Amino acid sequence: MNQIILLKNRPDGKPQLSDFEFTKEEKPQPQDGEVLLKSKYVSVDPYLRGRMRDVASYIDPFELNEPLQSNIIAEVVTSNNSNFNEGDFVNGMLKWKEFQVSDGKGLNKVDGDKASLSAYLGILGLTGLTAHISLDKIADLKKGETLLVSGASGAVGSTVGQIGKIKGCRVVGIAGSDEKLTLMKDKFGFDEGINYKTTKNMNEAVAKACPNGVDVYYDNVGGEILDAAMNNINKNGRVINCGAISLYNETGPQTGPRYEGIFVKKTVLMQGFLVRDHVKEFGPATQQLLEWLNDGKLTYSETIVDGFENIPQAFLDLFEGKNKGKMVVQIY
Repeated sequence: MNQIILLKNRPDGKPQLSDFEFTKEEKPQPQDGEVLLKSKYVSVDPYLRGRMRDVASYIDPFELNEPLQSNIIAEVVTSNNSNFNEGDFVNGMLKWKEFQVSDGKGLNKVDGDKASLSAYLGILGLTGLTAHISLDKIADLKKGETLLVSGASGAVGSTVGQIGKIKGCRVVGIAGSDEKLTLMKDKFGFDEGINYKTTKNMNEAVAKACPNGVDVYYDNVGGEILDAAMNNINKNGRVINCGAISLYNETGPQTGPRYEGIFVKKTVLMQGFLVRDHVKEFGPATQQLLEWLNDGKLTYSETIVDGFENIPQAFLDLFEGKNKGKMVVQIY
């Protein structure tokens, strides 16, 4: 039998384990032109929370009583498709199933000899691509500028900070524990860090950590941290809105400071970013990330959870900040 995970309820506020349902089906058999895939590594990401809502967005919502989906590294177990061989590893947007069939569309082969398979869900996957392409398109980083990053110990944020250092910037990261701040500095090369959970005044903390102001703010969390960054932004500052995890579980509209005056007085650019808008650039961007990785200019952290049955809990743990770097579930 084949285990699958369904969306049982649409969460009101923070998701719970009860919003997921485990069930079983017969193990599928591939037809002509299809491959049988075995899930090996499953990516869990904050943006999946948005797909649990039945609202129009940049990607279709999950259907109730249907399997959830995310990026998955899978092994080709059986192939009736000439483009794939048994033993190949592929990356694609796949269902939360132990086994599934595919016609091969949307699958990309990954090479475990060039990097670990799980890296293709993180530093060489959508998170790494998000960091690299968004900085390239929006940030226009210049040597000597100050780059402030929230969610800085996560998969996207840690990569953003490292690319900032490659570009010659002073990089300041915001995270939720002293342990994460140490990781940011010692492993990822950040110059300074702010623990938002122990900081009483974020405006003052950002001003102290960024004495020359903020030239580029990379936002993964939104909310009060975004407010503090805007209060310290420099003239011609750039703000990249990549995520807003602090707001994902809110049940109603949120209000906050009005930024119109800052935009005008300091000629600030604020732009949202969706990596799926830049698919044509994935190839060159992946090659650049792999080159930096092989040259020792980039590194990464992963939180790897074992077991198909732990996928929902790993997802919930993202909202408690229990991950260091990319959160991945490994399936044996």
